[in-house]
Amino acid sequence: MARRGGAAASSSMANLLGVALVLAATAQTSARGGGGGGRHDYRMALSKSILYFEAQRSGVLPGNQRIAWRANSGLADGKANGVDLVGGYYDAGDNVKFGFPMAFTVTMMAWSVLEYGKQMAAAGELGHAMDAVRWGADYFVKAHPAPNVLYGEVGDGDSDHVCWQRPEDMTTSRQAYRLDPQHPGSDLAGETAAALAAASLVFRSSNPGYANQLLQHSKQLFDFADKYRGKYDDSMPVAKKFYGSFSGYGDELLWASAWLYQATDNRRYLDYLANNGDALGGTGWATNEFGWDVKYPGVQVLAAKFLLQGKTGPHAAVLRRYQRNADVFACSCLGKGGGGGNVGRTPGGLMYHQGWNNLQFVTGASFLLAVYADHLTAAGATVVRCQAGPPARASELVALAKSQVDYILGSNPRGMSYMVGYGERYPRRAHHRGASIVSIRANPSFVSCKDGYANWFGRAGSNPNLLDGAVVGGPDGRDGFADERNNYQQTEVATYNNAPLMGVLARLAGGGRGGLAEAAIKRPDNQTLLPPLAAVASPVEITQLNATASWKKDGRTYRRYAATVSNRSPAGGKTVEELHIGIGKPHGPVWGLEKAARYGYVLPSSLAAGESAAFAYVVRGRAAAPPADVWVIGYKLV
Repeated sequence: MARRGGAAASSSMANLLGVALVLAATAQTSARGGGGGGRHDYRMALSKSILYFEAQRSGVLPGNQRIAWRANSGLADGKANGVDLVGGYYDAGDNVKFGFPMAFTVTMMAWSVLEYGKQMAAAGELGHAMDAVRWGADYFVKAHPAPNVLYGEVGDGDSDHVCWQRPEDMTTSRQAYRLDPQHPGSDLAGETAAALAAASLVFRSSNPGYANQLLQHSKQLFDFADKYRGKYDDSMPVAKKFYGSFSGYGDELLWASAWLYQATDNRRYLDYLANNGDALGGTGWATNEFGWDVKYPGVQVLAAKFLLQGKTGPHAAVLRRYQRNADVFACSCLGKGGGGGNVGRTPGGLMYHQGWNNLQFVTGASFLLAVYADHLTAAGATVVRCQAGPPARASELVALAKSQVDYILGSNPRGMSYMVGYGERYPRRAHHRGASIVSIRANPSFVSCKDGYANWFGRAGSNPNLLDGAVVGGPDGRDGFADERNNYQQTEVATYNNAPLMGVLARLAGGGRGGLAEAAIKRPDNQTLLPPLAAVASPVEITQLNATASWKKDGRTYRRYAATVSNRSPAGGKTVEELHIGIGKPHGPVWGLEKAARYGYVLPSSLAAGESAAFAYVVRGRAAAPPADVWVIGYKLV
């Protein structure tokens, strides 16, 4: 079994609680920079966070490979399809090359370098970070052999997950799956376009020819994604239960256009970002979750960055609407979001979304918070206006990001570092095939699928190979953690856990911002950077009505509350589609809404301008049960 975080989870949004941050009191860190203290060796952690990617490499390993227990693997990938697909990254503890999370990983590695490359250079890690970006970018160039063709996966999760085998010994299927005009995948193609656009900026100065090659592939993939629209997991059902695209492809199309605008300064991509903000959800989705499936907060932070830098063209008003949602994301992380959408916390202070690989959301949020705060500060805009509570200073965003990183590194109630190899206490039994089986370099005897499970998966001892720098899934909602190989929800690692973390670690190691390829920030005198949230009105309005019925059962009183949701757009205005609504802790049936695969409940029909729809839910209490928190998670206007 492997963990896919968001794909396997039920709606985490409906269970989010706004709880005060409680930081665990812990002992001072040791001189070695170990976990368990309030001070940490961020430079050491940065080095390890980048080193981990070498353990995930597929293909022919280079001469400067530092993870010595790994060897060449996947050398026939793509051969049966007549294409060279050797290379790339394994996503987690398995041996499948899933294109969707791999592309997000490369995007976030590249963004980390762009924002904090100077700090990486000061730590002696910039070259290693650029190598990590290039390993993924080179693979995507291979996976895009024609303008409207993209290979999105090599291997399949079903056969892989009944096999425990080193990647060097693989006997499982290496079938390759592709997208083309008859089998579209706007989300996967869009994310890959974003990855290559971001990577092109990383190499713009040092290798302009290579950067141009990446940018050409990025432009073609964006055009392919936009022209032939569809969800990639509909075209590649083999990926659906592992990395299903629950948020659809709107966020990836906007994400790709934002990265292409940053990489090219071509107004075409800014126009796309602005003109499609309503229809693709960028101005309508205000979510507190950022990761391989949901890119909206990342898009919104990039749009806010363009606004703060004065790179708006005629679209300042639309970019302010994007920025409003960036503010909602930041405030929700801080517990000041209002409307029931605040991120929950463990008793020890960790941001908490779900039990399955929760740390992927923590590292992603920490990166966005740090980047947004740094760009606010650089532009002279030092506060974020929140719906609930006083304005938040940019320094609060950085402090929250730091607290989350410190928790991961050991400042938590267990004194446990959740980065393998960092500190004195860290996971020894990560759910990872290669790390848990003796290295092929130490024992070249073939390990079959059955042998792997019989002799290695269930053994009680520590993994024979150190998966240095890997960030595991992390603790549960009560700060509990079981270091067991079969506890894949908590002990499996993932590339997309580490990719944003390397940027935050570089920022903390070096202090302040100072990216690799940042343009000069301009602030026009006539630009209002942070309008009040009320200045950007939402067309969607929810009205809570009185209880319509009540009854008693087992000594508790239950009440059914009615509510209406309305599209307040003027007559002839836009229609609301894909409207997602959060309901905090319903204790019975919900009528008039359908349970979404994730993100609360969804209105089953569109809502034309001026129309309203009714829904109802049940809450309980020993006495009068108050209405539940009900809020709009997101929508699209068409």
